[in-house]
Amino acid sequence: MKLNELKPQEGSVKNRMRVGRGPGSGKGKTCGSGVKGQKSRTGVAIGGFEGGQMPLYRRLPKYGFTNIFRKDLAAASLEQIQAAVNAGKLDAKKTITEDALVAAGVVRRKLEGVRVIGNGEVTSKLDLNVTGISAGAKAIVEKAGGKVALIVREVKPVVRKKPKSNGQM
Repeated sequence: MKLNELKPQEGSVKNRMRVGRGPGSGKGKTCGSGVKGQKSRTGVAIGGFEGGQMPLYRRLPKYGFTNIFRKDLAAASLEQIQAAVNAGKLDAKKTITEDALVAAGVVRRKLEGVRVIGNGEVTSKLDLNVTGISAGAKAIVEKAGGKVALIVREVKPVVRKKPKSNGQM
């Protein structure tokens, strides 16, 4: 097959409607925009305007709040960490840090830190140094003879902007 022999699937490509090409075309004169009024003019987008009716984005209830001290943490399960140790990607004899978890492919990126979740069983003695760990995961690691050290970071308030609603859904 050559590049000049490539063709789109039959019926997948249609010609665009050419408006303003006479009455016989089906889209002549007003070109499908009707007569007069704001919507018939070019460059007008009335986003979210519902003809004077209360718009949907104003009718829906607003609730909750945004925690400005929230940490954006990557999650790693004990099952994933144990699988990486079994595969030889992590060394159980050394301290397992967040950078080691990223290098082993357990988490893609550490964001503002890594939190370990207690899914699965641990057979090897792990020495973890992470930002957060669930109570269940900590109990499992300590039961297997491992240790957990938490990294304490200064958290500054971050104002996360909510996306503006332009009324279009």
